[in-house]
This record gives sequence, C-alpha cells and structure tokens, in this order.
Amino acid sequence: MPVALSGYVGRRAGSALGQVGELFVIVLEGLRRTWDIRSWWWEFVGQCWFLARVTSLPVLLVSLPLGATVALQVGELAWQLGASSATGSAVFVGLVREVAPMASALLIAGAGGSAMTSDIGARHIRDELAAMEVMAVNPIHRLVTPRMWAASTVAVCLCPLVILAGATGGYFFNVVVQGVTPGAYFDGALSLVVSTDLFVTLFKAWIFGFIAAAVSCYKGMTCATSPVGVGRAVNQATVITFMLVFAFNYVISAVYFLAFPPKAF
Repeated sequence: MPVALSGYVGRRAGSALGQVGELFVIVLEGLRRTWDIRSWWWEFVGQCWFLARVTSLPVLLVSLPLGATVALQVGELAWQLGASSATGSAVFVGLVREVAPMASALLIAGAGGSAMTSDIGARHIRDELAAMEVMAVNPIHRLVTPRMWAASTVAVCLCPLVILAGATGGYFFNVVVQGVTPGAYFDGALSLVVSTDLFVTLFKAWIFGFIAAAVSCYKGMTCATSPVGVGRAVNQATVITFMLVFAFNYVISAVYFLAFPPKAF
C-alpha cells in the first residue's frame, strides 16, 4: 500500500510539473512575437472592450460595500479609541495596497477568464486550432497574445475604479454615519498612502491580469475534447488563477514591505 501510494503521488506530481511546463511554454510562445502588433491589434481591442464591459459594473458593485465594510470594522475600533479620523487612512491604505489589485484580478478571472477558457475550449473541440495550424497561423500568437495583454491592461484600468468606489463606501459610513468631517476623512486617507503604493498596486494588477489570461488560455487549449471537458477547464482555470493570484500577492507584498517599510503615523 505505501508503495502504491507513493507511486500515485509521484505520478500526480509529475503531471502537475508537466502542466506547469506546458503553461510556461504557452506564455513564452505568446510573448515571443509580441512585437508583431499588427497581427493581433484588433483582437486585443475587442478583448479589451469585452473585458471592460463585463467587469466594470461588477467591480463597482463589489467595491462600494467592501469599502463600507472596511470603514465599519475599523471605524468602530477607532471610535472606541477616540481616533475616528484614522478610519480614512485604514480605508485608503487597504484599498490601494491590497483590495484594488485583488478585486480587479478576481473579476478578470471570474468574468473574463471563464469566457476566455470557454471560447478557446470550444475552438479546440471543433478543431479550429488545428485548422489554424494547417493554414500556417499560430493559434497562440493569434489568440493567446492579445488576450494576455488585454487582461493585464484592463486589470490596471480597473484599479482606479476600485479605489474610487471603495473610498466612496468608506466616506458614506465614516462621514455620513459616524459624523466625521470630510476634511478629517480625506486628510487621514492621504496621510499614509505614498506614490510607491500606487505603482506597486498597478504592477500587481498587471501581473494578476496576465496570470488570469495565461491560465485561462492554457486550460482552454488543453481541455478534453468534449463539452464536459470545456466546463471542467473553466472551473479549473478559475480555481488555479485564484490560487496563483493570492500566492503572488503575498510574495510581492512581502518584498515590497521589505524594500519600503510602511510609513508610521
């Protein structure tokens, strides 16, 4: 039994490593001819419009109550300590450093990435990808490259929407409900946020969007050739993207805090 178990674990580990290798091959192949913008520009524009259309409203609806929730949790504690004006600082720091890139990435993965996986998976089971190769058209250059750049671009553009909507939700609770003056709210909000926080946030969003598109396209191109296979690929792509986004977020945040220690009051 232990021998059989070890053999099963070894096969699973080998399969996982093989899938990681295939993912890196697709990503590197997609980046190899990025300079040939004319061949994928209009596909890139179409994907940007599609991702912006399906994620803009949901990200606003998610960020508004999220900012209000952060203000609620922090505001109650700050009110007990007699520092209600510090709620704005907590809301803005949380939104800029963590919430904005994570929310944009999760919306890209959930709404846009699932559509990418299903689209490419449907092309795969209809042998359209093989037909493109027969016609000397590289399906990775034509389909994967514009999607990776579109997802990363839209993820960066969603960050200001998340920050604006979350700050609005925090403003409502902190100013309207708790009675803190608007000047105190915004003064506290801008006291701890520095320019490097915004740069790192945009970098995170770009990386997370790129990861979401890469995983979604990989799962779509390697799914089982059946409708059930496409559905499973969509599910797997979403779960794997979430796991990678949280892991990369921890690594980037840890490196950033070591390089730029948080500013004290």
